[in-house]
Amino acid sequence: MDQRLARAVSVGLTTFLLAISVNFVSKILLGRVGLVLGLFVLLGIVFIGVIFDVLGTASTAAKRQPFHAMAAKKVYGAHQALRIVRSADRVANFCNDVVGDMAGTVSGAVGASIVVQLMTVMPSGVSETLVSTVVIGLIAALTVGGKAWSKNMAVNDAEKIVLAAGKVIAGIESVTGLTFFRGGKENHRRHVRPEAEVRGREDRGRKSKSRDDER
Repeated sequence: MDQRLARAVSVGLTTFLLAISVNFVSKILLGRVGLVLGLFVLLGIVFIGVIFDVLGTASTAAKRQPFHAMAAKKVYGAHQALRIVRSADRVANFCNDVVGDMAGTVSGAVGASIVVQLMTVMPSGVSETLVSTVVIGLIAALTVGGKAWSKNMAVNDAEKIVLAAGKVIAGIESVTGLTFFRGGKENHRRHVRPEAEVRGREDRGRKSKSRDDER
């Protein structure tokens, strides 16, 4: 299977599994809690989408050099942050596309459930279409507005955001024993080593030529 097609299938399958899991849990919570707590569930889903969008943007905007320096000083989470930057394309794809789109879809489904709950407390004669339109509009405004507000922060404070994410990942790795974004590190090495080897061969060639000239 073509690598791009395999990646697209993998992303689609991951999104599907995450979406049905989050939607299932949120529907159970909405069925057991009141309207006010249901609104907090909705806000939580929107907030998750915004946070992951910030991380995805920051991973592409952050530079590697600060994390090299921090890793040399053994700053906690610096190695993980460096792996995030090296795997920025995969991180951005997961955060912005997988989690971001999933949060948007699930928040719409949760919003529809909230509309049903709202209609039970609304006075008779209130149009369900009107309530549904207002709720969906508010969800869209919160999602898009939150991402727009956080975009500059993601670019201007990219290193701080990625380091914070690196610390979280470092904590997860210490508990689970897993290693995230290892492939990005290996890919980076594959790109660096040939260049280093070329420079080494050039240096050896110049030294050999110098010795021949001296003779």
